[in-house]
Amino acid sequence: MADRADALLVGGPRRAAPRATGPARRLRGDLSCAAVAAAFVLAQVLLVPPAMGLGWDEIVYVSQITAHHPAAFFSAPRSRGVTLLAAPVASWSSSTALLRLWLAVLSGVGLYLGLRAWRGLYPARVLATAGAFFATLWITLFYGPQAMPNYWVAVGALVCVGSWLRARREGAGRAPLWGVAAGAALMALMRPADAVWVSLPLLALALLRGHWRLLLAVLGGLVAGGGEWVIEAYAWYGGLGERLSRASEIQGGLGWSVAVDDQLRSLGGRALCRPCTGSLAHPVVVAWWCVLPFLAVLGVLVAARAGRAARAAVPFACAVTASVPYLFMIGYAAPRFLQPAYALLAIPLAEALWHLVRAPNGRWRRGAAAVTALALAGHLAVQLAVLEGTVHRNVDARRAWARTAGELHRLGVRPPCLLVGTEAIPIGYYTGCSSGAVGGNNGNTTPARVTDTARRRPVAVVLLPDAAAPGYARSWTRHRVGDRDCLIAPAGGGAAG
Repeated sequence: MADRADALLVGGPRRAAPRATGPARRLRGDLSCAAVAAAFVLAQVLLVPPAMGLGWDEIVYVSQITAHHPAAFFSAPRSRGVTLLAAPVASWSSSTALLRLWLAVLSGVGLYLGLRAWRGLYPARVLATAGAFFATLWITLFYGPQAMPNYWVAVGALVCVGSWLRARREGAGRAPLWGVAAGAALMALMRPADAVWVSLPLLALALLRGHWRLLLAVLGGLVAGGGEWVIEAYAWYGGLGERLSRASEIQGGLGWSVAVDDQLRSLGGRALCRPCTGSLAHPVVVAWWCVLPFLAVLGVLVAARAGRAARAAVPFACAVTASVPYLFMIGYAAPRFLQPAYALLAIPLAEALWHLVRAPNGRWRRGAAAVTALALAGHLAVQLAVLEGTVHRNVDARRAWARTAGELHRLGVRPPCLLVGTEAIPIGYYTGCSSGAVGGNNGNTTPARVTDTARRRPVAVVLLPDAAAPGYARSWTRHRVGDRDCLIAPAGGGAAG
């Protein structure tokens, strides 16, 4: 059945399938993928300081489960998957280093399982190369040990798509079907909308070819992983439509909006490019991003000539649909948004690289191999340079939040307390305060509730330097704290009405 489907996708007859590998060869393949995953974990620990403080989004996810800080506002687009990943450590320890080490090890296990799902579809060298390419992107190294969802959508995509292709083969058994469901569930648990976009080609092909078990496996996984998000929509947001509408509003309104240039600007190490202004990243930095789709297409063509078109065309199609909303439907960018697409494109890309350096008879193309090795070395150097700058900027930013928290403590703002205003969520976390906003994407309180709270506990409003005070805090004392102004309510009340 799989052979006939491959032939239909190619548009011609399928060549003889490669001979089955023996146990020893499978073991070598597993070891090569495990080695890549282990090196990925080690690189994270060495290149991303485990003690680096939590970022804004991490704080939102981690604060939901920790007993050491008040929970931050959880907006409509977010899902609880990252909180569950962090829970085994964050639920009992406030150590950021311990949490990062846990997530680094977990991300290595995830990469190994994601590559292992493709065992039997590609030679071990192709899978190891694909894993090494994805793991050495600065985006993957930076976000691997962080409490963020996009890397885990990428892992789920690898598991789901690889298992889907294995399940198509006659006699594959039930294990790949469980892999399809597990991968889809992981994606939906992390980011339900992303899971749907990744799964569209799988659903369409399963429906067109009448692969009903595959169709049910994908749908079952999406429902299992996204069920909590849907239930929460009805419990807290007034229904699924209301939550989707609010999520779209927070994301700037989903619709036709070309963000390709925004992604190019973000590749220089900007965690979030919103609004995305300024010049594009240096051509050397964005070169890999421009070459990637062409190499992936070459990989699809190589696989088609070898009679295994679906094995490269399906991940390529899923990568395309995964990238559509972030390239053409939002007006801003973050490099992590495209991690699922990068993970899936790594498979045909690795196929293309091996085709370039080795002839069909197994001989090395020495000239091509030398050029490819030189290009990959340059690519790795660029990725590490961008990673170093990104880590440095983020460490400085998070230390600045901690310094601001220390100054607020000195001024008498100590737990239990409330912070509102600019960067209230991260500064509030480092201060040990609850955070609030009287409007905007994180709006969860009102001026009346803020002034009422100020009568019982310390309250401060964080503003940009020399910004006008909100009406309810005009009589509060202004202090310059770091690069921010803070309005602190008088002890025991006194807030303006």
